[in-house]
Amino acid sequence: MDCPACKNAMITLELENVEIDYCTDCGGIWLDAGELELLLNEPDRSKALLKSFKIDSESNERIRKCPICNKKMQKIIVGPSKPVLLIDKCRRGDGLWFDKGELQDIIDRAELDKDNKIQKLLSDMFGYN
Repeated sequence: MDCPACKNAMITLELENVEIDYCTDCGGIWLDAGELELLLNEPDRSKALLKSFKIDSESNERIRKCPICNKKMQKIIVGPSKPVLLIDKCRRGDGLWFDKGELQDIIDRAELDKDNKIQKLLSDMFGYN
C-alpha cells in the first residue's frame, strides 16, 4: 500500500491484534476501518470520539486519496480543542489517515489513555516517548 501523503510504500506493523500501515518516510499512519476502535480498546469512548468528527469543507490542506479505494478523502475536524486538528477520512469508510504525530495528539487531547496502554503500544511500535 502506498502512502497517501508522500506516495512511498508503507510497511504493516502488528502488535496486540492492532494492525497499522506506517510510512517510514513521512511518519504517517493509516488505520483501516475498525483499527482505531481496537487501538482504543474501549467501545464507548471509541464511538464518542468517532461521533465527534466533523467534516471540514473549508480546509486549505491538500486533499489526499485513500490508499485502498483511491478516492478523495474528507478532511475531518477532531474534537473541539484549539488549534484545530484535521485528519483524513475515507468517504467510503475504508479508514483514517494520520500525519506524523496526529494520532498521538488525538489520544492526548481526548484523554483516552489514562492507563498509558496506547502510549506503551505506540512506544513499542515506533519508539515514541
